[in-house]
Amino acid sequence: MVFMQAESVVETAVDTVAQEPSGVAAFLGNPLFMFVIIIAIMYFLMIRPQRKRQKEIENFRRSLQPGMEVVTSGGIYGKIKEIDGSIVVVEIAHNVNVRVDISVVFANPGAMKEEGK
Repeated sequence: MVFMQAESVVETAVDTVAQEPSGVAAFLGNPLFMFVIIIAIMYFLMIRPQRKRQKEIENFRRSLQPGMEVVTSGGIYGKIKEIDGSIVVVEIAHNVNVRVDISVVFANPGAMKEEGK
């Protein structure tokens, strides 16, 4: 008799433990939901800021004018002499001009600080 009661208590405990979570707990524990959360975090922390920076660089390149101080991606500092479509002529020293593609031209941080003063 005692053995039968112990067996029924064990079965009740097993049934209680084996029950699937329901409602919100089941939704939050779903691996698909966790994957969506990770993708959303990556978007807001990595992808969105990078796109914003790319738009700022593109706007800067559209606003380039002769006389602006720039830096190329190779680290060459100079002043823009002329712009011909996607080619920019940069003067890096007196009468030393270099033709570069517009995609390698970035703002000169030193010149930006001086303009802000």
